[in-house]
Amino acid sequence: MADTTTSASDTGTRLRRRARLALATIALSTFLSMSVWFSASFVIPQFQQLWALSGNESALLTIAVQLGFVLGAVTLAGTGLADAVPGARLMSVGATGAAIANLLLLWAPGYGIALGLRALTGAFLAAVYPPALKLVSSWFRTGRGTALGVMIGALTLGSAAPQLVKATGGLGWQSVIVATSVLTAAGGLLILLVRGSGPHPFPRSAFHLPSALRAVRSRPVLLANLGYVGHMWELYAMWAWVGTFLASLGPFAHRPDGPREASLAAFCCIGVGAVGCLVGGLLSDRFGRAKAALLSLVMSGGAAVLLSAVRTLPLPVVLAVACFWGFWVIADSAQFSALVTENADPRYVGSAVTLQLAVGYVTTAATIWLVPVLVDRASWSVALLVLAIGPVVGIAAMAGYLRGQRATA
Repeated sequence: MADTTTSASDTGTRLRRRARLALATIALSTFLSMSVWFSASFVIPQFQQLWALSGNESALLTIAVQLGFVLGAVTLAGTGLADAVPGARLMSVGATGAAIANLLLLWAPGYGIALGLRALTGAFLAAVYPPALKLVSSWFRTGRGTALGVMIGALTLGSAAPQLVKATGGLGWQSVIVATSVLTAAGGLLILLVRGSGPHPFPRSAFHLPSALRAVRSRPVLLANLGYVGHMWELYAMWAWVGTFLASLGPFAHRPDGPREASLAAFCCIGVGAVGCLVGGLLSDRFGRAKAALLSLVMSGGAAVLLSAVRTLPLPVVLAVACFWGFWVIADSAQFSALVTENADPRYVGSAVTLQLAVGYVTTAATIWLVPVLVDRASWSVALLVLAIGPVVGIAAMAGYLRGQRATA
């Protein structure tokens, strides 16, 4: 009997070690692979000079990635490829394709081709991010919120990576594109070290729109999706434009090294979100998904409002608020999908999550376009206040979700 107990304990220990190793490998691969997401967005000033782009055309270089991602995600789920191809292999193909599409920007003859390549980059990244979350979840049942927090943290650092590359100084846009393409290709190779799924695999589930619409009729799922839309309203717009916002501040705008320093500051403001993701995951495992998401929305929305008021104060004050915003703006990201998986009809979970993803990323396209328009026609303060509308909507949704929980308890 003792030998059996010891053997079971040893098996459990080995499984936990394998799970931690798989999480570390998948997270590092995701960090590397996602570095091409904002690679072109962070060198937009150079593209504007190269192709004489307007503000709307510049924003579309980022929006194209979002819409390409939505199309890629729905296509992978609808065709069944997301289930038919092993997760690690799918991530490797996606990362390699994204790296090639990003690298081809070096030879783009004009804006139109560049726009298409950015959309193609987003479509390939749809084969990286969702499969990564699914693969990690198959390794964790207990502590899944924390594990997903680590994954979203890797996404956050990967999205911030081009700012760090740009901050090294003296680099043309070509160097940023090459560096991020190399990082993404390396991520595609690294993920091949993960062999198979974990001990908690998911049943096969393809996207089916009628099934997804049936799933969202559930009040908890509807509120989770509404919270996700509010979250996405501010998230990618913040990531896309925080560097431009910081570069517009006097202390950066009037110094020779200002653009480089602003890029480094932007990397810190976005990258600190990796810690926020871990904290959000720990909070969700301890207090519940909805409470953790509600706290994050209050903090991030409040930070956006505060930043609109203090942007003319001394630079350390502005940077502190911007970093606080970056910490909380992503901390709740994994919780909305978790809420859907926990509340949707099990037969339709895959379709429901895909629909949530599509609606969320379409929302990001709207605010990424809207921010520079508001800055041109009004001010950064107005743009920041408009971004805070998203958290307000999300807060209302999560408050409604918690009221429903108490009513049925």
